[in-house]
Amino acid sequence: MELPELTLAQLQSILPFLAVGFLAQLVDGALGMAFGLITNLMLVSVVGLSPARSSATVHVVECFTTAASAVSHILHRNVDWPLLARVAGPGVIGGVLGAYVLTEIDGRTARPLVMAYLAVIGAYLLWRAWRMTHGPAVRPVRLVRPLGLVGGFLDAAGGGGWGPIVTANLLVQGSEPRTTIGTVNTAEFLVTMAVSATFLWKLGPEAFSIAAVGLIIGGLLAAPIGARIASRMQARRLLLLIGSILMLSSVYGLWAALG
Repeated sequence: MELPELTLAQLQSILPFLAVGFLAQLVDGALGMAFGLITNLMLVSVVGLSPARSSATVHVVECFTTAASAVSHILHRNVDWPLLARVAGPGVIGGVLGAYVLTEIDGRTARPLVMAYLAVIGAYLLWRAWRMTHGPAVRPVRLVRPLGLVGGFLDAAGGGGWGPIVTANLLVQGSEPRTTIGTVNTAEFLVTMAVSATFLWKLGPEAFSIAAVGLIIGGLLAAPIGARIASRMQARRLLLLIGSILMLSSVYGLWAALG
């Protein structure tokens, strides 16, 4: 896919999107979530795109940012390969189904329920981090494939949510934060490619808007930094930040959905 030629006015117009893409990917690379939620909320509430076109734009952008993030996490040895094999396949299937459904019906109906659920998960992670003294008790995770299926579906149908849903639930089950973040981010590349292909098939090339150019540039610049932060940050601090991001984004998303 060729990027559109940019005029000076268009270059100036993408600067805010570049900043949003940088900050969103910095958070996503470090915490394993929030790129889709942040950018989708902005595209729907500020730019005024429909949920389907917004989700399509976000996922086309994420083809680039998740590729850079996956490479960075692999280089920093943040990936649990057996876990990746269990979560990626169901995530791809769920993502394709979610993208197809969103192009046929209005996906905003279920968004308040998803946002409320993520707020509860965020509160639990904050409580878990507050109770933690030395480090989390790492336990084998059991619920992986259904989680990948649901996470992929809600990510495509809701315009974001793969990281919050999959990363947060794996952490709740007791997985190790650093490798969980790296693994979920790497799997997201495969999910995003499948979702983007489905959107482009259903909606056509117009799903790729000028806003995506700024988001791509900002996201690519931030991806290596986010992966490095994830590889160095303490588990307790990671959980605190993840819980806080979940609480803030989900409460805002719930307010926007109900408003």
